[in-house]
Amino acid sequence: MDMDATLAATTIKKWLASEKLETREVQDNQNFLHLHVRYPPTKAAHLFNIVIPKNRNLVLTYSITRVDEGQQLEMKEHYSSNSLEWETWLHETRVLLTQANLDWVLHIGKKEQKETGPLQAFNLSRPIWFDGLTQNEFMHTMRKVWLTKLSLIHKIKFGYGPGTGKPGPVDDWPNKPNKNLRGKQTKEEKMDVDFDETGGFGRSFDRDEWA
Repeated sequence: MDMDATLAATTIKKWLASEKLETREVQDNQNFLHLHVRYPPTKAAHLFNIVIPKNRNLVLTYSITRVDEGQQLEMKEHYSSNSLEWETWLHETRVLLTQANLDWVLHIGKKEQKETGPLQAFNLSRPIWFDGLTQNEFMHTMRKVWLTKLSLIHKIKFGYGPGTGKPGPVDDWPNKPNKNLRGKQTKEEKMDVDFDETGGFGRSFDRDEWA
């Protein structure tokens, strides 16, 4: 049987249940399916999003992390004292994520004078098209996103300390509508909707946010 959105959604929910992963369905008119998943199944779990966009033959797994306020301040001090080292750190981070074979977005703070702003958040994702969707591919995708996220968390903590426990600002959230050539506002096409993970950087899963 060929995989379609309905079968994919049913199958994915079955796989998540078989792995004893806690899930919650999100009301989302822009996507056929949008699940919040608590992963990995430990006290240190983070919020993952599983999305099947409308009119697309794929499922997208993504997770977003906001960088701690204290770590952002340390980054500002770094690029103020040695901008070359800071740009090198950013370059190495981009290479690390590219080598992980994931799609990624780094949210960098607004420039202060000539220096690039601090890393404020990052989004890691990976699509699976329906003709390649298996339980093995789906679960390994979630695991790969998690391990890459964890790798970057450790990289930031090693370089900029544990932080204060408070999520830092993200200058470009929420996204502002783009303007087309005629000056009319048009929203960017996007697969994800609830892209702001309220949990702080590297923080354990907060059950109050899950309720």
